[in-house]
Amino acid sequence: MNIQNVRLLGVAAAATIALAGCATSSPGYSTSPNYGGGGYSTAPAQCYDCGTVTRIEQVTTGSSAPSATGAVLGGIVGAVAGHEISRHTGGSKGNQNIATAAGAVGGAVAGNAIQKNTTGASYNVYVRMNDGRTTVVTQRDLGNVREGSYVRVYDGKAHAQ
Repeated sequence: MNIQNVRLLGVAAAATIALAGCATSSPGYSTSPNYGGGGYSTAPAQCYDCGTVTRIEQVTTGSSAPSATGAVLGGIVGAVAGHEISRHTGGSKGNQNIATAAGAVGGAVAGNAIQKNTTGASYNVYVRMNDGRTTVVTQRDLGNVREGSYVRVYDGKAHAQ
């Protein structure tokens, strides 16, 4: 073998090694869930208290009959407050009556809204956990939880992940 052939063989070996560093395992497709090696996985991490919401039921709490208790109590408190404010600011008898009526209406609206918030609906959230168990939590606020949502169950509530 002469020097010319040895040089040619050395160049061919160097080119082969350089090209081998550029080779991929497949032609442009990744078989791993974190495509490109960015560290982000499409599969959820193993989580003992995580799962998928399968169903949400709305349930009512408190009495099912409509009640005017909040409106009545709010109206009374509003009327007294309106009358007292008008009396202490030097209003005439007519102004005191108008303030009393306005306070009663405002108090009734506020009392009704407060009662609705305290005896409103709650939700039974059914969750199929990652390990196959099914659990049900009852909560007032759903937040971003919907059927099909991936959630974590803690503190007696389902929290969207």
